[in-house]
Amino acid sequence: MLTKTRKCRECGDRLVGRADKKFCGDACRNTYNNRHNRDVNRQVRKINYSLRKNRRILDELTPNDKVKAARDELLARGFSFAYITHQYETKKGTVYHFC
Repeated sequence: MLTKTRKCRECGDRLVGRADKKFCGDACRNTYNNRHNRDVNRQVRKINYSLRKNRRILDELTPNDKVKAARDELLARGFSFAYITHQYETKKGTVYHFC
């Protein structure tokens, strides 16, 4: 009976143990997954950074529970309308952006 030698997906060392084992240890598993998910994590970090920046700008422009900020002032401070959580349009056509 021939058995295939299983190897670690990260370092290539021979695996001993469970039949469904994929990595030789936690370090190899973490390294593999971090490298594999790097592009996704980079995009998520970019989006989270932009949302945090937008929230900081809104906090500065809306003290004392003020609910509106002028579009020109938002743009001047670097607010990105591409990164908002949702928007609302009134029956009159006024659009409110939320973050």
